[in-house]
Amino acid sequence: MIFFTADTHFGDPRVLRIDRRPFPHMAAHDASLIENWNAVVGQNDDVWHLGDFMSVKGGDCAALLRRLAGRKHLIVGNNDPATTTASEGWASVQHYVEFREGGHHLILCHYAFRTWNQMGKGSINLHGHSHGRLKPAPRQFDVGVDAHGLKPVSLAEILVSKKRTNGSTGGI
Repeated sequence: MIFFTADTHFGDPRVLRIDRRPFPHMAAHDASLIENWNAVVGQNDDVWHLGDFMSVKGGDCAALLRRLAGRKHLIVGNNDPATTTASEGWASVQHYVEFREGGHHLILCHYAFRTWNQMGKGSINLHGHSHGRLKPAPRQFDVGVDAHGLKPVSLAEILVSKKRTNGSTGGI
């Protein structure tokens, strides 16, 4: 199975203030996000992390990646230092990727796009960066932990949550 997530910000205490994540300190935050990740992701699953994985002050990235289930792919975000992008444990690291999943053409980037490849043909833009604060747009989804219960989500879950929110598929 394939999962998507973004904006975990492991080891970055700013998220406790800025995003008002419900944890008394970073150790509790990080432990909870690791537990949530491993509760849904299996060792043979792929996880596309759409940026802002961990702080430069967050410790050993390779050690953290070993604690997280699945094959991890990083789409680089604005808060991903070289210690994260160059770390052992990533199956791939890039700034942008397109692929097909579940009959959908997916466009993955840390940032939400105003327009994207094959937009007029029904492609879907998955992004992070906005921490659940952008107004929803048809076929564009924030996969960040702040928008999805602090855990990775499948494409099916993303599309179902969009139906509940809008009462429609937003043109999908």
